[in-house]
Amino acid sequence: MKNYLIVVDMQNDFIDGSLGTKEAEAIVSRVADRIRSFDGDVIFTRDTHEEEYLESQEGKKLPVVHCVRGSAGWQIREGLTAIRSCTVIDKPTFGSTELGVLLARRDMEEMIGSVTLVGLCTDICVISNALLIKAFLPETPIFVDAACCAGVTPESHKNALEAMKMCQITIENE
Repeated sequence: MKNYLIVVDMQNDFIDGSLGTKEAEAIVSRVADRIRSFDGDVIFTRDTHEEEYLESQEGKKLPVVHCVRGSAGWQIREGLTAIRSCTVIDKPTFGSTELGVLLARRDMEEMIGSVTLVGLCTDICVISNALLIKAFLPETPIFVDAACCAGVTPESHKNALEAMKMCQITIENE
């Protein structure tokens, strides 16, 4: 059985760019340590928007340009993907159906032991991907490392962790 670490949207715009927070900055080294020590495969997601972002539904509800393809803010934090071999999936929405399909396919090839998520933002993309993975792999244990996640606010981070617990996702390092 193989385990997977999903590193969600550890991009410059979410760390110290247009949507950055001090909580996001604080988890970068912990995420790097988790990638280094993880026994299994690592997959990164990368929030990806086009120049017309503000015209999209998301852009109308969150009118802050971020993670535009090719921009400095779109880049995954320097050094994280270099820690070890990994896959990067660009995603135009909060949850990545491509990620769900990839994991389901890999589970058919070799049963997945567990999936652990870390990254940003707990209350938007981490929870969306955790629930999406749970839908694709309902019998696979799903973990979220709370110490390696940050939300839009500390309160919304905690609320998202509680919501995931209710959906049978195990929260570690609270």
